[in-house]
Amino acid sequence: MFERLNKKAYATIDLGARYSAQRGVKMKGKKLFSKEKGMGTVEIILIIVVLVGLVIIFKSQLTSIIQGLFSKITTQTGRI
Repeated sequence: MFERLNKKAYATIDLGARYSAQRGVKMKGKKLFSKEKGMGTVEIILIIVVLVGLVIIFKSQLTSIIQGLFSKITTQTGRI
């Protein structure tokens, strides 16, 4: 009889722990996303500045890669 009660008690504790863990994760997620309603203008401008900077730095490498790709496409479409 006591063994049965202990199993039920552990099952109840286990379900309670699972529920509270799930609830805690949900609450943290809500807090994380409720702090900001979206990306701000400053973040978007910083991303654009970084991307433009990378393009300027690697312009010659990007140009040669793109020209190589287009030349391959042109030669392979001529075969078809």
